[in-house]
Amino acid sequence: MMLGVVQAELDELGANLAACARGDRSGLKRIFDGEAGRLLAVAERIVRRRDVAEEVVQEAFLRIWTSAHQYTPDRGSARGWITAIVRNRALNTLRDGRREDLVADDRLEALLDRDQFDRIMASWHRLDQDSRLRDCLGSLDETKRRGILMAYVGGYSHGEIAGRLRIPLGTTKSWIRRGLMALRECMA
Repeated sequence: MMLGVVQAELDELGANLAACARGDRSGLKRIFDGEAGRLLAVAERIVRRRDVAEEVVQEAFLRIWTSAHQYTPDRGSARGWITAIVRNRALNTLRDGRREDLVADDRLEALLDRDQFDRIMASWHRLDQDSRLRDCLGSLDETKRRGILMAYVGGYSHGEIAGRLRIPLGTTKSWIRRGLMALRECMA
C-alpha cells in the first residue's frame, strides 16, 4: 500500500511539471508546497547557510518554471529532476564564488556609518519636488526604497544591504527586484 502512495506522489509531481510546461502557475505552487522544505534541506547541506540555501531554492524554482518543458519521465523521476536542479544550483553557487556573506554586526558601522547612510537617503530628498522619480520612489515602502537607494546610489552589494537591514539575502534581492519593477511601472 505504501508503494502505491509514493507512486501517486511521484505521478503528481510529473503532472505538476507538465502543468508548469503549459504555463499553469498552480502546478508550480503545488510543487513548491510539497517539495520546498525538502529542497531547502538539500541546498542547506551543500551551501551550509540557511540564507544562501533559500536563495538557491528560489533560483531553482525559477529554473523549474522556465525549464519544465524539458522534463521527460523516461529519463528519470520528477523528484530526481527537481532535486538535481537544486543540487546543481547549490554547487554552482559555491563554485562560482557568487555566495555573498552577510556582514558581521561588529563591522556594520564601519561598512555604512551614519553619515554615509544619511547621504544616501538625502539623495532621494534632493530630487526636484515635481520629479516623477521622487514620486515613484516615495510610493515604495521604506525598506524597498532604502534597498534600492543603497544599491544604486551607495553602490552596496546585495549582501551588504542584507547585513545592514538585517534581512535575509534572498529577501533583499527580491525586494530590490520588485521595487525596480514597481519603479518601471510607475515611471511608464
